[in-house]
Amino acid sequence: MIRCCCQIIARLLDALTGIIIPGVSTQKIDEFADDFIRSCGAVPSFKGYCIPGLLPYPAAICTSVNSGIVHGIPNVCTILNEGDIIGIDVGVMKNGYHGDAARTYAVGAISDAARRLLNVTQESLRLGISQAMQGMRVGDISHAIGTYVMANGYYVADNLTGHGVGRSLHEEPVIPNMGLPGKGPRLQAGMTLAIEPMVNIGTNRVREDGWEYFSADGSLSAHYEHTILVTEAEPLILSIA
Repeated sequence: MIRCCCQIIARLLDALTGIIIPGVSTQKIDEFADDFIRSCGAVPSFKGYCIPGLLPYPAAICTSVNSGIVHGIPNVCTILNEGDIIGIDVGVMKNGYHGDAARTYAVGAISDAARRLLNVTQESLRLGISQAMQGMRVGDISHAIGTYVMANGYYVADNLTGHGVGRSLHEEPVIPNMGLPGKGPRLQAGMTLAIEPMVNIGTNRVREDGWEYFSADGSLSAHYEHTILVTEAEPLILSIA
């Protein structure tokens, strides 16, 4: 069932490539995503999600533009411009299970600096996933992500992490994007993990505004995420179509 949720997300993230263009509002992207998810017999995991101190999350997806790191709320006033980047985070629930994945998109032609940030963030996710094998530890994932990001002159966003996912959207273990190898909970076959580096160009520090997180210095941020299954051999990425 988790694979089914993740496959819906994967198809949606692919479909969004044709929607994310200059001139579109983040509200329109959210409406497209909401309709897509429901047409698959599923519901958006994020819509109505609650945490203490905040109103329920109001949208189907998160849309984080440029310096937005994660949890950006879609709205009619945020219009994408040529050269922007936008992180789209999607959760889907079907038959009592959840999947979770994210991708950062270029809006038209983007700068070399923005393209490099996307490439480094995506590669850091690949390296983190490569450590998600039975017998390894959460810190091995964290270390692989964080050391690669730092080696490329970037910063992982403070206190924003990956997580387990399954019957609940957020489960144990917490998966930081920086850490020590050989530390943390040991990984076992059958675990489903949402691994998600969030990488800033200029600083590790974040600024919070309700649900939304931004890089503290206003520099660009990118976000990639997959839900994976820990197996007795190589990790299985569930959120690829």
